[in-house]
Amino acid sequence: MRKRFTIPLLLLGGIGLLSAYPFNRPTLEKVFTRINQEVVQNSRAYETLGEATRQIGHRLTGSANGSRAEEYGYKLFKQYGFSDVRYTPFEVESWMRDTATLSVVPYKSDNFRDVEVVALAHSPVEAHIQGEIVDVGNGLEGDFAAVKERLKGKVALVNIGLAAPTKGARNLHRSEKTALAIQHGAIGVIMVNLVPGNVLLTGTASVTGKLISVPSICISLESGQEIRRWMQEEKNLHALIDMNNTSRKIRARNVVATLKGSQYPDEKIIVGGHLDSWDLATGAIDNGIGAFSVIDIARTFKALKLKPKRTIEFVLFMGEEQGLLGSRSLMEDMKKTGELDKVRCLLNLDMTNDPNGLNAFGRNEMVPFLTQIGEVMKEVEPAFANTMLNQAGLHSDHQPFMIEGVPIVGMNGHLAKEVLDCYHANCDRINLVKKDELQNTVRYSAMLLYALADADDIPTRRMDDTKTRDYLTAQGLRTPLQIANEWRWKE
Repeated sequence: MRKRFTIPLLLLGGIGLLSAYPFNRPTLEKVFTRINQEVVQNSRAYETLGEATRQIGHRLTGSANGSRAEEYGYKLFKQYGFSDVRYTPFEVESWMRDTATLSVVPYKSDNFRDVEVVALAHSPVEAHIQGEIVDVGNGLEGDFAAVKERLKGKVALVNIGLAAPTKGARNLHRSEKTALAIQHGAIGVIMVNLVPGNVLLTGTASVTGKLISVPSICISLESGQEIRRWMQEEKNLHALIDMNNTSRKIRARNVVATLKGSQYPDEKIIVGGHLDSWDLATGAIDNGIGAFSVIDIARTFKALKLKPKRTIEFVLFMGEEQGLLGSRSLMEDMKKTGELDKVRCLLNLDMTNDPNGLNAFGRNEMVPFLTQIGEVMKEVEPAFANTMLNQAGLHSDHQPFMIEGVPIVGMNGHLAKEVLDCYHANCDRINLVKKDELQNTVRYSAMLLYALADADDIPTRRMDDTKTRDYLTAQGLRTPLQIANEWRWKE
């Protein structure tokens, strides 16, 4: 029987739950203090990220750069003292851009206007289409329903974000908006970035990570405004989209370093972040700050010779940007071998920066537990606000595990607007990264990871299919999963 060390009972407002939790608070505070000092004094996250962006550049899955990034992460784990480091290979349909053009013209006119574009990933290898432009606004389900009689055989003009959002409206991912456009018969999709300054972004337009049937491109906010003004003058404005891309089967690799648990080695805590990036820049923010935080957390555990009760797997995922391909592959492998039931929690760091609290991802039973951990973190570092969220989301490497019932936890970080404006764009470079904020991600995430791995027990486990379905429904994720054809439950 596991010995329980408890801390005082806590009543959380709105939760209505009294609980005692299985860790020794003074001991945890001592370990957190050591982690704090080690990261502040010796963190290498900023330096190694800077080196990788200079030496490797972008880290597109399937490219030579992507392979070099995998090797770079592997060598760092080894350098930091991990003997158990392995690649977990998977086969991926690699997509790489070549050329894409957009011309806008009134019907039966020679008055062409060329518009600068970037192809969205998993668009067809070759496409040459012409069709009338139909403005679908924010591209939510209701927006598509409003134009469903007009969209077939036409080109959908859709905002990537929410312009003048309706209260309570939840945005859809660009891939979900593209899927809805295809379902409604569109022959092409023009996504309008809402960031000012003629910023173009890329990203996948596929919910499956496979090639889609129509071209999907991104234009700037200013180009979108110009097209919409022209549509007011010309009732029958057409788009001509031409593109060529490359797609082929390749092998990519996740990188996994394992720290074996001292008492419960069969129970696992996974901490991961995707190493891959898009090819317009060097992906310093998305997701260099997450991946290199994972590596530096691993370095910290080795430097301090920490030996928590549970096994920890430090994972650098590849293929996230092209459809969560590496995390899907790892989850499927673990499911086949029965290892998935051994995963007690997964912490995913994707663009996580300068955290000020924790996220229980809709697992109510985890809120008191995480709040108590956050209180100890705050005692060690008063700057940590210990705010608590309890909301799940999609579109990162936690998703394949979450929809199989695995508990997910997160860190509540924040990024400045000028940083977010460079999301998936050609300005995502190392100059956006602040060293002190990156160190905060490392030290706070390392504290949470240790508490999860060393607690005598964790108040949640993998859910069965029925409970998982109900959980995802309660978190408002059923509709986007249905759009993505990932809702496996039948009515």
